[in-house]
Amino acid sequence: MDQEYERRLGLLRQQNTPSSMLKTSLTSPKCTPKILSASSSPLKEHFGDRFIPMRTGANWNISFGLIQDADQCTTPTKKAARDLTNSNNDGNGNGGNGNNGGGTGGTNTSVGGGGNSGAGNGGTGKDGLAYTCLLKNELLGAGIEDVKEQMEDHKALSPLEGRNLFHYRLDRSVCNDLPSSSYSLSPVSSKSQKLLRSPRKASRKISKIPFKVLDAPELQDDFYLNLVDWSSQNVLSVGLGACVYLWSACTSQVTRLCDLTNDGDSVTSVAWSERGHLVAVGTYKGLVQVWDATANKRITVLEGHSARVGALAWNGDVLSSGSRDRQIFQRDVRTPCIVPERRLVGHRQEVCGLKWSPDNQHLASGGNDNKLFVWNLSSVSPVQTYSEHLAAVKAIAWSPHHHGLLASGGGTADRCIRFWNTLTGQPMQCVDTGSQVCNLAWSKHDSELVSTHGYSQNQILVWKYPSLTQVAKLTGHSYRVLYLAMSPDGEAIVTGAGDETLRFWNVFSKARSHKESKSALNLFTSIR
Repeated sequence: MDQEYERRLGLLRQQNTPSSMLKTSLTSPKCTPKILSASSSPLKEHFGDRFIPMRTGANWNISFGLIQDADQCTTPTKKAARDLTNSNNDGNGNGGNGNNGGGTGGTNTSVGGGGNSGAGNGGTGKDGLAYTCLLKNELLGAGIEDVKEQMEDHKALSPLEGRNLFHYRLDRSVCNDLPSSSYSLSPVSSKSQKLLRSPRKASRKISKIPFKVLDAPELQDDFYLNLVDWSSQNVLSVGLGACVYLWSACTSQVTRLCDLTNDGDSVTSVAWSERGHLVAVGTYKGLVQVWDATANKRITVLEGHSARVGALAWNGDVLSSGSRDRQIFQRDVRTPCIVPERRLVGHRQEVCGLKWSPDNQHLASGGNDNKLFVWNLSSVSPVQTYSEHLAAVKAIAWSPHHHGLLASGGGTADRCIRFWNTLTGQPMQCVDTGSQVCNLAWSKHDSELVSTHGYSQNQILVWKYPSLTQVAKLTGHSYRVLYLAMSPDGEAIVTGAGDETLRFWNVFSKARSHKESKSALNLFTSIR
């Protein structure tokens, strides 16, 4: 309330003047006339019996802290608590494959996508944020000129100043500082015009249907196997029953690499070397065969495991193999008979996941004992142990963008993707996916990752890290999506399931999202 008004009101009460005199004194301003502008209303120096509202110069301070956060609401309802406690956990059963059709020589390309497009995310978040900033400019005088500043703003909410949700005051300085023009044709202020002209990143659209589908007869529906891998030479290797087939993504030519039928054996895992000329094949009897894909010739056979080999991982010329016998062997394929293998013992059940870090210094292993181990090059015992998962850990992926960041996924009883800082040994984020996590893979060009799932939704999810927001949800497989591999350019992925199909999806962008800075300190941008 105006101080002059309070002073005059007190004087009037003391004098106890008649109402006619009070009305005359209140409605007789003793001030010089003011020049009105296009952004101001006809105001009087002293308040009278009329109030003329004016939007320009108004400042609304909103105490957002009084609004209760949705995540911090009261206790959940009885129905929600009952649904949470009675959640059904299906076991990681290895369902048999009923359509083992016929021993055809290779895979056949299906016509059409065959993909049931899932309900994707709306993609209207940025539009809604721009609209919110526009309203703040016009109604609250926020003066926002760029949407990116609001997207990157992670400051805490301002503390409370009182019990009221809204505080209103008239700021004369704001009214005087706002540039106004009588010749402007825009209905919004200059700040809002800059906001609308600010550059915005185009939203990336991910196709909900696969761009190619291949038939894969006898592709086993077994959670603990790894039967699909994509080489750096753009060749896909697939283990089907007792055979390994190679499919060239450039020519679509299919060749059969090996057949273990005469040995009474079957394929349980495949893995390409880093250079893409050697492929390792793990078998049900515990053997590891190394083949030269170019010459279609077997180079060596590695023995030692007493049970099936379900996980393989290359580190240069050193091949790591994990088996149901709970052991991990590391052997140099160049001198398998001269240099003895390194045996890594720690898991109490079958080893179903193996991944080397991008710098080839640490090996991550996951097992059916719900444990995640990290090994180095010198020790035969794990240097780090993570026991937070509640089911088998098959999905393992090292981040190529954040040094020491490891992601892992649990089975049906766990359903969570967890992130670990292996530099400090501390757990980081965790997200409940709602279904069995079968595979994980990071994008080569951006801080995103893709996960494939089994019971009970059989979907493919693309995540943004570190916000862990879903970028896309892809559906189409009718069985658990047990197999995943990424193309050498990092743009496409291939998924395999017990429905005996391989589906190819475009999920990642080939271009890097963050441009390299042209700094004189960067020695790799120029020769001299």
